[in-house]
Amino acid sequence: AVPVDQPGRGQQAATGTGGPHVEPALKVAMKPGVAVAQMARSLASRRGDPRAAAEFAQKQGFNPMVVDALGAGSDSAGGVLIPENLSSEIIELLRPKAVVRSLGTRSIPLNNGNVTIPRLQGGAVVSYIGTDDDIPQTDEQFDDLKLSAKKLAALVPISNDLLQYAGPNQNVDLMVVGDLTAAIAQREDKAFIRDDGTGGTPKGLRYWAPGGSLIPAPDLSGLSGAPLLQAVDLALNTMILAHENNNAGMVSPGWLMVPRTRRWLSSLKTTTGAKFYPELDQGMLKGYVFKTTTQIPWNLGTSGTESELYFADFGDCFIGENDDMRIDFSAEATYTDSSGKTVSAFQRDQTLVRVITHNDFGPRHPESVAVMTGITWGAGMAAGAGDSTT
Repeated sequence: AVPVDQPGRGQQAATGTGGPHVEPALKVAMKPGVAVAQMARSLASRRGDPRAAAEFAQKQGFNPMVVDALGAGSDSAGGVLIPENLSSEIIELLRPKAVVRSLGTRSIPLNNGNVTIPRLQGGAVVSYIGTDDDIPQTDEQFDDLKLSAKKLAALVPISNDLLQYAGPNQNVDLMVVGDLTAAIAQREDKAFIRDDGTGGTPKGLRYWAPGGSLIPAPDLSGLSGAPLLQAVDLALNTMILAHENNNAGMVSPGWLMVPRTRRWLSSLKTTTGAKFYPELDQGMLKGYVFKTTTQIPWNLGTSGTESELYFADFGDCFIGENDDMRIDFSAEATYTDSSGKTVSAFQRDQTLVRVITHNDFGPRHPESVAVMTGITWGAGMAAGAGDSTT
């Protein structure tokens, strides 16, 4: 339960109970993200006016933190800043939805928009020497991982029927915040996996990987049975070996692949009909956890059928992020949907919710990333089923 006996709200002290008055809507513990959804609903119902939204939130019995945040809002251009304690809830909700975060990537704050993480690039040389010999001087080589704030904007169309639902309803609120976090997670994953660092975007795993860790997929044409299985297994071991040869820490290693690659690997059978990689059913491959994502393309190469497979030590990767998060609204704007069609939010009776935050991504040691390129595994399955088209 959340006490709401703060001054200026007209709350009355409870009588005969010896405790503070508690709004009925808040007697049930608030789930993470619900308060942000209530901010969205309040602002949408009052067309982005934070003062009017604060009055609406108070009348609806929304979380007192929402009323405070809206009441303190000075931005009248259709949005407000989400308080740090509420934006941190959004970040936590992203962890199971964003595959890069879910594999163990560490989050660190961007103080004043920047952070520098030192890394040892070359180790000192240690040797045995004679009794009367001088100890040879050796130098360690240091380098830095520099992360700087990159603006991330997620645009989510939400039904006005949900946003304007009267009164607290955690099911409605969770639907709203679910749409918001899903959109942010998808764009984050695209950036952290494959954006090239230009145009104000972070540099993803694909472009952090050193040249020696870009491994071409083996040619499987004409192979079947044991030779096929051996070639696939050798290719996967080559990616793991790339880390071991570079003395990668292997703190939290894992795989990233498109769904069709996972399905193709799961279809491989031994001569006895047993699954060649039965551990896939437990979310593991070669002893390491894997995740599938549609944010890895499947239409690369001249044939338009190639994809990529990633193996990285995510415990050596960092997400630098600010707690500042802004939420804006428009009921009149247009947007482009996933099919490329222009849609009018006004015509659809929707409100466009835009969330803006800042983050960056990078591995402390680029040698902790290996990428297999030119993979056509599973390309013969149902064209594009479940895979990305970008």
